[in-house]
Amino acid sequence: MGAMPSHSFPLTVGFDLDMTLIDTRPGIKAAYRALSAETGTPIDADLVVSRLGPPVDEELRNWFPADVVAATADRYREIYPAHAITPSLALPGARESIEAIRARGGRTIVVTAKHQPSAELHMKHLGIEPDAVIGGLWAEAKGHALREHAADVYVGDHIGDVRGARTAGALSVAVTTGPCDADELRRAGADVVLSSLTEFPAWLETYTPA
Repeated sequence: MGAMPSHSFPLTVGFDLDMTLIDTRPGIKAAYRALSAETGTPIDADLVVSRLGPPVDEELRNWFPADVVAATADRYREIYPAHAITPSLALPGARESIEAIRARGGRTIVVTAKHQPSAELHMKHLGIEPDAVIGGLWAEAKGHALREHAADVYVGDHIGDVRGARTAGALSVAVTTGPCDADELRRAGADVVLSSLTEFPAWLETYTPA
């Protein structure tokens, strides 16, 4: 993690985190329920985890007055590790996808809207070791990190991930394991749509970087 960008690798693949590599719904639900109990503010945690993708500040605006959102987001990030890491599991095909890229001599990066220390904790807990983890970026902003790391491909589950890939000039591979269905992802400009990462290693065998 934290490796400097390198252009000497034949292939660099970026991945989103929530609902692309890992199913964070149980952990995020637990964290929001804890936040609700602590603040006394009702939060529909089931609704929250049905629309994962954007930064936590955007979600909190649905439940808290604007003037306390920033402080509440900070508190959410503080309590997140105690509630969200252990219940969150790797999605089917996640480890195999990372291994398939390594088998080609490539490198993998995670680019996510999640708080970077939390993203790194998830990876460590699950024993998944990308070459770099970059947090705190959403949609088009992800494109800047992808470009910096010379990513050929970006894999995500949300139309925001498609926008990030397109901003970077990377091939957009979308999976339907998150809140966006195949048609929505294609309309957003995804180049490839897979049902899950279980299909990624076979697809990778057919892919040649431009």
